[in-house]
Amino acid sequence: MSGTRKYKVGLVQMSMGPDPEANLAAALEHVREAARRGAAVVCLPELFKAQYFCQREDTRLFELAESIPGPSTARLAEVAREARVAIVASLFERRAPGLYHNTAVTLNSDGAIVSVYRKMHIPDDPLYYEKYYFTPGDLGFKAVDTAAGRIGTLVCWDQWYPEGARLTALQGAEVLFYPTAIGWHPAEKEEFGAAQYDAWQTIQRAHAIANGVYVAGVNRVGHETGDILGNRVEGPGLEFWGGSFLADPFGRVLAKASHTAEEILIGEIDLALMEDTRRNWPFLRDRRIDAYAPITRRFLDPVHAWAPDGEAK
Repeated sequence: MSGTRKYKVGLVQMSMGPDPEANLAAALEHVREAARRGAAVVCLPELFKAQYFCQREDTRLFELAESIPGPSTARLAEVAREARVAIVASLFERRAPGLYHNTAVTLNSDGAIVSVYRKMHIPDDPLYYEKYYFTPGDLGFKAVDTAAGRIGTLVCWDQWYPEGARLTALQGAEVLFYPTAIGWHPAEKEEFGAAQYDAWQTIQRAHAIANGVYVAGVNRVGHETGDILGNRVEGPGLEFWGGSFLADPFGRVLAKASHTAEEILIGEIDLALMEDTRRNWPFLRDRRIDAYAPITRRFLDPVHAWAPDGEAK
């Protein structure tokens, strides 16, 4: 049958220390190891160069940002060329003075930057003060060809929005990568922890099913107080829950990491399975694209009804 191509992807679940240079060096070695184990595309966690600094609002932390292309993409490109592997890397982008993004860069196996995706959905919650640091993305959702296959990248909070997954899948992405930094507030873990992780995994497995694609959630792991070279946040910090996983086009979990340890997951992307799944569960075929115009509204007043052509009546 058509679509019999296969390739492997690597999901790097890692912990971050207070030294950004040490974190980058560790990430590069994890990429090399994933490539040695056969991965053709490797994804790193969200903002992997530092402990999760959005636990506080501090103007000094903008110094962590860098240009794209820049020093980190140069280092990543060297490893991409050396290991002949495509890399998805999440960086704190300094676009212009006072203008910063949470950005995922995709480098091909020749080291060339083939995609820049700026996180579209920006959270603002206790210890996740991302709106202070990041301007919402303005490049839209996109899929890009790598030497291995066509992939799409979204970032963390984007995980909860089916619209982003759909628009990326409709551009031909075979795998949706979600580099992530999500964890438990320690005081909430006992009561809500299991349900929070289950919801996080379930929504992403649903993206896989609804779109007939592979989905990779790539999280960090470990307890962090936002320590950057000794400058830390006072308080309980966050316990990043790990649990990185790869789901197939019907939502089955092919590989899953623990909640406590650094791991490199290797999973296979099988285009024949993707095609077979879509043939038997033709959700894309049966979409009513003529009836979805109201989706662009913030909210639909319940007193209004909508006709299939999107006109109010």
